Amino acid sequence: MTPYIIKDTPVSDAVLNVIAHLPTKSLAATVDPAFFQKLTDADFMRIAVLLAQKGYDEGGCPIGGVVVDNVSRQILGKGHNTLVQENHPYNHGETSAIRDAGRIDFSKTTIFTTLSPCDVCAPLVCARQFNRVVVGNITTISGNEDFIRSKGVQVDILEDQMGIDLYTKFRTDNPDLDNEDWKGLAEVTKSKAAACC
Repeated sequence: MTPYIIKDTPVSDAVLNVIAHLPTKSLAATVDPAFFQKLTDADFMRIAVLLAQKGYDEGGCPIGGVVVDNVSRQILGKGHNTLVQENHPYNHGETSAIRDAGRIDFSKTTIFTTLSPCDVCAPLVCARQFNRVVVGNITTISGNEDFIRSKGVQVDILEDQMGIDLYTKFRTDNPDLDNEDWKGLAEVTKSKAAACC
């Protein structure tokens, strides 16, 4: 059976959005491997941003992640933050993508994340021995890039304006949810108590 997305399919946000929304296990039957070979880092980051948009549209935090094989450029895992949707405090964009990839050798992969990895995700990326991390937004929040580099992981910054704008809007409109996602409900409680006094 011929894949739906073939080598000659033009790369567009519409096609990347289809890839973002399809289950990862369906990609092998749906996308020609030659199509993945022509995708740039910016294209993979845009898929992560489209996953962040999916999370935002579901009422959650807009953070997405994509795990890509360094040689084949195949997507091995992808996901988005589901703190709200699954009531899961540590299913962040990165952890969701890593879980989706499963039991693989991450030292042969790159993880694309729409936001600087948090204090939970940064050690996980290092523990799983990723070869490389590509971060799509340090304009809004940054902080763990040097920690990740200190563990021998290559960190590249490839900001995506759509992702920056989305996270900025989310953070402005939902400061408590943003705070909860980064530091937990205890931090939200502390912040509210401090604001009252």
